[in-house]
Amino acid sequence: QVQLVESGGGLVQAGGSLRLSCVASGRTFSIYTMGWFRQAPGKGREFVATISWSGGSTDYADSVKGRFTVSRESAKNTVYLAMNSLKPEDTAVYYCAADRRGSVGTVVGAWAYWGQGTQVTVSS
Repeated sequence: QVQLVESGGGLVQAGGSLRLSCVASGRTFSIYTMGWFRQAPGKGREFVATISWSGGSTDYADSVKGRFTVSRESAKNTVYLAMNSLKPEDTAVYYCAADRRGSVGTVVGAWAYWGQGTQVTVSS
């Protein structure tokens, strides 16, 4: 089993920045693909970013490309999501996800493990 705990959410003005963290515990961290998803009020959960087990491959949703950066620090069992130039439409609960496979994709149902989420609110 893998446990994921997110932190770093909060309230920020449009144009501001936040950095989310996700700490993994349980099974060996380095073999997992990690990802970030978000769910806005009244909407389904959507893909934001993913990072490969080595950290060498990343992918982003078009809506966040150029503004968000995903990274991981295996020694600390932690994955980060740096969010810049935030917009009100980025307001959502952000979830960390993990899977034992090397490539998982963007479909929510394909990911095995989920954190509890952290709220990000961007005011206009």
